[in-house]
Amino acid sequence: MALQKTLQRFLPWQPPAIPGFAARLKSAQGQDSMEKAKVISYEELKKLLQQGKPHVFDVRSAEEVAGGRIPDSINIPVAEVEEAFKMDPETFQAKYGVEKPQPDQEDLVFHCQMGRRGARATELAASLGYTKARNFAGGYKEWSEKEGK
Repeated sequence: MALQKTLQRFLPWQPPAIPGFAARLKSAQGQDSMEKAKVISYEELKKLLQQGKPHVFDVRSAEEVAGGRIPDSINIPVAEVEEAFKMDPETFQAKYGVEKPQPDQEDLVFHCQMGRRGARATELAASLGYTKARNFAGGYKEWSEKEGK
């Protein structure tokens, strides 16, 4: 019985709290990316598309995009976003077939399938000076559901 009480004192042991550890872990896992990125709703994106030609960048893989896409979106896989937005305007246009957005552009939108990669791309763009970039957090999943595709 004494052994059992001794063991019970040590078995429920938990490591000491490390200040900021939970926040760093959450950030390392990318779970707060969607919270940091500016977000645009389906309705707002739809309105932008109706008003003109926003710069909508699909950061999914080419294989995913082949299964469907938002009209007039340009595919730049998330792994290429940083490099792409560091390109000079001529190189960007030659590679992606569209004019490179200006850093202060209001209609710059990134999206993926469900929001996480779009958020990451939005954060990358913001870190390069594209501070008005937004993430369509619903992604192609929400778009295709609401558009009936």
